[in-house]
This record gives sequence, structure tokens and C-alpha cells, in this order.
Amino acid sequence: MHLEERDHQLLALLQDNARLSNQELAERAGMSPSSCWRRVRALEDAGVILRYRAEIDPRRAGLGFHAIIHVQLTRHARDLVERFVAEVMRHDEVIDCFATTGAADYHLRVLCADLDAFNAFMERTLFRLDGIANIQTNLVLRHIKGPSA
Repeated sequence: MHLEERDHQLLALLQDNARLSNQELAERAGMSPSSCWRRVRALEDAGVILRYRAEIDPRRAGLGFHAIIHVQLTRHARDLVERFVAEVMRHDEVIDCFATTGAADYHLRVLCADLDAFNAFMERTLFRLDGIANIQTNLVLRHIKGPSA
């Protein structure tokens, strides 16, 4: 799907506030409600808009411990990768997981209640997995840009 300027405008408005009614969205974009509805529907059908969700404040939700974990595997055998990915997917503490190039194979963004909860997460997940060569953790001191910043 080729995105036009109006599509980018609608996406920006929805990313800022996905709870806008179609009428309000159309007014802010300078479009008719029917044209706006058709464009948003086309963006959804094309998979450009994947889903709508609520953004939470992690601290107010009791998730005050934020870390980035860099994971290096011993090798990239299919079974090791599949087990690692399956384990990551099972845990709500892992907010994001990225397969990357560079020194680490994976970067995980993890939110936990506190240091004890983080240690428990590490002991029951990453420390028990075969095939991990190295784990490095960076604590997030301050969230500067992005959702909930």
C-alpha cells in the first residue's frame, strides 16, 4: 500500500490518541468523516495499523525496575534459538525483544516491580537456558523518548 500524506497524518493522530472518534479524527485531519473512515479501514486492512492498545505508566502500575538485557548465544543452532525465543515469549516481564547484529544477538527490554523481582526473573529464565554465552544488563536510569517518557 502506498501511503499518502493524509495517511501519515491519520497515523500520527492515532498514535497520539487512538481513542479519537472518527468524527474528531476527521475534523483534526481536515477530512470528511466518511473519507476518514475509509482511509483508516484501508490502513487496518493493509496491516499498517496492527492493533489499538492502552499505554500504561510503568511506575504507577508497580513496575519501577527497568533494564535492557543484551544476550549473546553460544551458537545459532535452530533448536537453541527456538528455545530462547519461546522462553522470552512466555514472560510478561519482557516488553520488547530484538534480534540484532553486533556483539549481542538479542536485546530485551524488561520491566519488573523491583530488583528482587528482576533477580527472580533472571534465575527462572535466562540463567537456566542452555546456549547462552553471555548476558549483560544495563539499568535504565531515565526514559527520555518513546511511549510513557
